[in-house]
Amino acid sequence: MPTELWSLGAGQLAEEIRSRRVSSREVIAAHLDRIEKINPRLNAVVNVLAESALEAADRADAAAASGPLHGVPISIKENIDVAGSPTTHGVVALSNSYPQEDSAQVAALRAAGAIVLARTNLPEFALRWHTDNELHGPTLNPWNPGLTPGGSSGGEAVAIATGMSPLGVGNDDGGSLRHPPQCTGIAAIKPSLGRVPRTVKDRSSESPISHQLLNAEGPMARRVEDLRLALEIMIRPSWRDPWQVPIGLDGEPIRPPIRVALISTDGAAKQVAEGVSKASAHLQDAGYVVEAADPPSVEEAAQTWKRMNAWDGQLAWPDISKLMSHDGRLQMEIFFDLIGTVSSGEYQQTFIDRLTIARAWSDFQRTYPLILGPVSTQPPFPVGTDLTRDGLQGIFDSMALMLTVNLIGLPAAVVPVGVAGGLPQAVQIIGQRFREDLCLDAAAAIEQRSPRITPIESPL
Repeated sequence: MPTELWSLGAGQLAEEIRSRRVSSREVIAAHLDRIEKINPRLNAVVNVLAESALEAADRADAAAASGPLHGVPISIKENIDVAGSPTTHGVVALSNSYPQEDSAQVAALRAAGAIVLARTNLPEFALRWHTDNELHGPTLNPWNPGLTPGGSSGGEAVAIATGMSPLGVGNDDGGSLRHPPQCTGIAAIKPSLGRVPRTVKDRSSESPISHQLLNAEGPMARRVEDLRLALEIMIRPSWRDPWQVPIGLDGEPIRPPIRVALISTDGAAKQVAEGVSKASAHLQDAGYVVEAADPPSVEEAAQTWKRMNAWDGQLAWPDISKLMSHDGRLQMEIFFDLIGTVSSGEYQQTFIDRLTIARAWSDFQRTYPLILGPVSTQPPFPVGTDLTRDGLQGIFDSMALMLTVNLIGLPAAVVPVGVAGGLPQAVQIIGQRFREDLCLDAAAAIEQRSPRITPIESPL
């Protein structure tokens, strides 16, 4: 593994800056140089905020360290507001959409001393599991450019995996914080619904109901310790989100050994199943009790997620379709065709089903506070797969567990476990609601027993 400044984690960089062994300007400059050298090949970063970042670094160097991320660079997905930088959503028509203030998460990270260095790529309106758009073009997977880097936080994942950023923020409506890490070999955590405050500019930009219930914003990094560091900052209460639950990160201790349900990997690709098996062995070595047990109603939950999204998507489609590229429209039209027309009665039923499934999972998790399984049951798919009916159906089938986690608002951490066939292997650890601490503890135990596979020194 490389040892340059761009290769260090966020917590390591913070300690180097705090101890004055290195300046924030040196750290920012190292990452700017890294972006200049490799981003033209990958197109992960779409807006470099070099001038403001260097100015912020100079201010940080002139002051006493005042926060856990003092002087540390971060990157932000381009559908999250950063004051003075356009929130484009990957859409040409929104390329000049400049917010006046930071989102709650960005404001909290800045208050902790972080410096926003770059904005990262995403599919249009974050509506694909592949990162491409008409405004910025495609982001390439540094492991294999013919395969997807994941979506919708694909630019963020690639930037972190290749050392252009040590820490970033993405969001997750149906796996967008978890699928890209599987594709690129980094770590991430999707927090519980209500854990991290979500904010919008004004009433006209309020999200549809499905997005309010399914979406979560969270950190992405190469190291689990950096996820914990960032999440503790991001959960800072904000009056702008009245539904946030303002509680601390650490819950009541659970008497060990903690029981972990191991989800069946029947039907999963060999390299995915082997990754789950590795993680299971690592958890057992760390003192967890891992038992084969499948949580209830995963397929039903995935279907409920699809119907809920289809209803809201079809309502918005006449307006947003005008702003999308050919590929973006095609993928959504295939999705609508796969689901069919959703009636108002069926839409209302999704909320009843959601509660029923959540209650069943809550009961299951009384026995198994943690659940170990694949992210997607398949490795990264070839670029263009989601633009065919059979391809998109197969992707949905592989994502059922991820969609379930969104439907019922649970936390899930993703951590890499190795490499097979030239591609990263990763697993997700799902926890009880608001038990991100348990997810991160388990992810750290797996990480400590797994080879470190990022940053990738010479991608492509």
